[in-house]
Amino acid sequence: MPLYSSDALILRTYQLGEADRIVVFLTSDRGKRRGVAKNARRSRRRFGGALEPRTGGRVEYQEREGRDLVLLHFVEPVRSPLSSRDAEGPGYASYFAELIDACAPDADPNTRLYRLGRTAVDAIASGVPLDALARYVDFWVLRLQGIYPAQLPVSPVALDFLRVAGQAPPEAVAGVGWPDGVLRELEEAHRVLIMTHLEREPKSIRVLREMRRA
Repeated sequence: MPLYSSDALILRTYQLGEADRIVVFLTSDRGKRRGVAKNARRSRRRFGGALEPRTGGRVEYQEREGRDLVLLHFVEPVRSPLSSRDAEGPGYASYFAELIDACAPDADPNTRLYRLGRTAVDAIASGVPLDALARYVDFWVLRLQGIYPAQLPVSPVALDFLRVAGQAPPEAVAGVGWPDGVLRELEEAHRVLIMTHLEREPKSIRVLREMRRA
């Protein structure tokens, strides 16, 4: 049974039986994988907090003949949205992870999508304004899906923000600048595109709305 080691981003986890967890993770070289973390719910010795969604790190896993789920041996965390200076950081990281998970096909390598997810988590930890970062991530996820329109129906100042920010790395978005109202305008335009593409509204969008109202 082949054994692989790769940089990866944990996208989500859910329970399997009484002791195990299913882990969905995006690797840098082999695309999105789904694996079983044995006894992860009963013992923290091997995985600790490394299975927190949006955690980035090094994973080792084994493919099993005739099975869709790989066997996850360990996760060595390198970065986590829990280190964000902003209390809303984990909520935005959940949104990024859900969006990437919905758009990444299984076992189809996409280095640019992986890099976007990884650098977005780094940008959250470094204190990049979250709303601006979210519009940057929206823009690039939709572009990588090939569905971003040539001319988004928004104001010229919103288009200027996308033009400048889209050419910068995530950590540089804070230096772009934007007039009042631009980010909300882009949020609504991107929400329509995302809902049309996914045929649903991501759950984390509703969570972010609740956070803003709190």
